[in-house]
Amino acid sequence: MSNSTVSSVPLPLADRIRAGDVRAVARAISLIEDDAPQAADVVRAVFPLTGHAYLVGITGPPGAGKSTLVDKLTAGLRARGQTVGVLAIDPTSPYTGGAILGDRVRMQTHAADEGVFIRSMATRGHLGGLARATHEAAYVLDAAGKDWVLIETVGVGQDEVDIVRTADVSIVTLVPGTGDDVQALKAGIMEIADVFVVNKADREGADRLVASIEAMLSLETFGPDEWRPPVLRTQATTGAGVPEVLEAVDRFRAHPHQDQAARRRVRSEFRLKELLASQFLDYVQQQVLSSGELDELLGRIGERTADPYTVAADILARAVGRKGDA
Repeated sequence: MSNSTVSSVPLPLADRIRAGDVRAVARAISLIEDDAPQAADVVRAVFPLTGHAYLVGITGPPGAGKSTLVDKLTAGLRARGQTVGVLAIDPTSPYTGGAILGDRVRMQTHAADEGVFIRSMATRGHLGGLARATHEAAYVLDAAGKDWVLIETVGVGQDEVDIVRTADVSIVTLVPGTGDDVQALKAGIMEIADVFVVNKADREGADRLVASIEAMLSLETFGPDEWRPPVLRTQATTGAGVPEVLEAVDRFRAHPHQDQAARRRVRSEFRLKELLASQFLDYVQQQVLSSGELDELLGRIGERTADPYTVAADILARAVGRKGDA
């Protein structure tokens, strides 16, 4: 990487992030969220400082108590003397474009703790339960020296599977009495769990839900050295069962069958392809298509006078030709 590549980012910003400066971290994440011109340079500057933090994804349907569980996991990690970054992904406000729920209403017990950084992020229409900028925000927290980054997904349901491409370990949180005993037999979100947590386990139906998950797992074939997701019970409001969740994450992290390097490579591959697709689309719209041409092409596809495959192939040929002429 040449010095000119990061020249538009003042070196003090990267240095302040490395020092754990809260304002610098918040500023960097804001630039990334807003897709500011400096955002890519921020990531370039901090990326060499990453690779230390362990990313924990907490996902599950709405009402499962994910926020409370994150709060108690944070407390448990802080009791160990480890630092924590929290990315809480919230639905997007239709009025402001920001997160409907903010970090001011989350985990107030940690607000004055310098070892904890909490950030609410809006999905801004991004599917899969995460904000588009989640990966890069995690880089910033990692570069800031956080030992753990907890990522709480928005809670949209069975299609919320992007977390498995983002986190080192995925915790699927379920709650009895909301039909999750049926969801446990479905594909999608249930297939990504490294650890299952049945929260609000004092409720009626907890035993049935645990049995449903265990029945689902019994249909899978696990080798003698393979990780079999444990099914744990918690009452996050009281903290009951939370130490066992942390112990399960520790066991998963240390499990000899878990190739963390391979998992992170898959994550890097997904993000690289996502960036390539996004940047290519930006290039096409800005450099290849003329003003209003995209709307015209979409209209032709809608009217069935052109098919999307032919249109896409034509755009690709024009883009490649333009690159060749450059």
